[in-house]
Amino acid sequence: MWASYAVPLMVAVTGHRDLVPAEIPAIRDRIRRFLAALSSEDPDRRVRLMSGLAEGADRLVADAALEVGIPIVATLPMPAAVYREDFVTAESLAEFERLCRAAEEIFELPIVPGSSPESLAANSRERARQYAQLGVFLSAHCHILVALWDGKPTDQLGGTADVVRFHHDDVMPGYTPPATVSRLVLAEDESDLVYHIVCSRARENGAPAEGLAALDCWWFTADDREPRTRAIPLRHRRVFQLTREFNRDALRYGARIAAESRPLAGDSDGEVPRGARVIEHGFRIADWLALHYQKGRLLALRSTHVLALLMGIMYVVYSDVLPQRIFIVAFVGFFLIAAAVHVFVGRHAWHRKYLDYRTLAEGLRVQFYWAVAGVTSGTVSKFVHDNFLQMRDPDLGWIRNVMRVAGTRSDFSPNTDPRGLGYTIAHWIGDEINGQLGYFRRKSSERLRRHRLTERMALSVLWAGIIAVALFILAPPDLADAARNPVTVAMGILLLGLGVRQSYGHSTADAELTRQYEFMHRIFENAHRRLRRSEDDGERRRVLRTLGDAALEEHSEWILMHRERTTDQGDIWRMSS
Repeated sequence: MWASYAVPLMVAVTGHRDLVPAEIPAIRDRIRRFLAALSSEDPDRRVRLMSGLAEGADRLVADAALEVGIPIVATLPMPAAVYREDFVTAESLAEFERLCRAAEEIFELPIVPGSSPESLAANSRERARQYAQLGVFLSAHCHILVALWDGKPTDQLGGTADVVRFHHDDVMPGYTPPATVSRLVLAEDESDLVYHIVCSRARENGAPAEGLAALDCWWFTADDREPRTRAIPLRHRRVFQLTREFNRDALRYGARIAAESRPLAGDSDGEVPRGARVIEHGFRIADWLALHYQKGRLLALRSTHVLALLMGIMYVVYSDVLPQRIFIVAFVGFFLIAAAVHVFVGRHAWHRKYLDYRTLAEGLRVQFYWAVAGVTSGTVSKFVHDNFLQMRDPDLGWIRNVMRVAGTRSDFSPNTDPRGLGYTIAHWIGDEINGQLGYFRRKSSERLRRHRLTERMALSVLWAGIIAVALFILAPPDLADAARNPVTVAMGILLLGLGVRQSYGHSTADAELTRQYEFMHRIFENAHRRLRRSEDDGERRRVLRTLGDAALEEHSEWILMHRERTTDQGDIWRMSS
């Protein structure tokens, strides 16, 4: 699903089978222009179409995609041998086979639990559940849902109206259990984007819904205030813009990523299924880019704090030791350099990119190990990306958009090899040296040492101040007068250095991260203990799912905390003062 360094733009289709023949040429023209515009808007980002290849809308859009050079992914609602029974004419079956041969990949969704090939042939309700499963899968793994729809609500399970409703509200009555209705329904979600091509149906009362005109095109979202717009809504445009930015960075550094990125699995690891390796591919890109921008961010952060210290020293020297113009000029010069560094870093978004890419990498890490272990969400309508960053900044929706592509194959075919469980426990959780357990132990110790260093500096400056005051009080007047200027300058520089150090600790969130790393170390330690005691694979997967949820929540808190820890010109001025 994702082999290049650019995340593909996934488009899925839902629509009626009984299109009006007279409207089909105009519908095809609109689809072709829409898909061609998507491709030309972002040449680096490959567009791919997911289609169930049913008669009518599915095949019409698939053909249009092939005509404009867009590959199709045949996503069948059931095994092909069973699905072929839906096509009663030889022409229809031949068209289905032709499109399957043209498809880049073919996914055959499994038969829903409780059904069988025989019951699907005899029971239309059970067959409808297969189409409901397809609608949920397409909706969950596409960025844009193209709907050839008359706009009328119906109670047909798995029908076009049902799929559009699920895409907006994550609810499909008769298929999604009521327990799955969660805060996701209430969040501003980037996954509700529908491109609605209004069509009629070749049946009685087949005209479009009132207020809609056949062959009209709209962007249709769950926004109550303005659900239909001619231009793509701003929040979705922002999500695509950030994904495009990630793609450009990945392509720009592709050679270095290939040579230097850190894998989660080796080439010889037979326990890692194909779908998980797609996720790992995304992790390696995001992880390398996060480290790259972290180095730039830390360099800029340290530079501005050193410059603030130098500014303060210049001012202290000018005011208390040697009032010469050169020190004020140096003060202003250091400030201008610091401001230039800040502007440069802000313009190139090093801070935001580091946070976003690190968060994406950690989300993909959890997604990868869940895929290897065969951990699923436990519900028919939720997938890994649905658990991440909900109720957070809408700008972070692009991260879920990457994850929904990366996890497509694993979500289609969860790993059932029991060896994957052992692999995940050994490599993800690890021990006190390796894995996340070792990582959080090291990081909590490292942050604690840095925090304690700052506290010791503060205590040292306090005692230096007490000694200075005692010197002025107890020393003879002549000695006190002689020492006043040098002691005042020394205290000023010590206080300045402490302030800059505390500001740096605040910018890097040393105290907060110490607590966070200690908490996550305990979480992984408890999971390690539970898994060591359990011999039941089902229970072990439940522990890993809970652990992954905790890790995803920790990453959400981490990015929001660090987004507030930037340094602007005002901070530089205050530090130097």
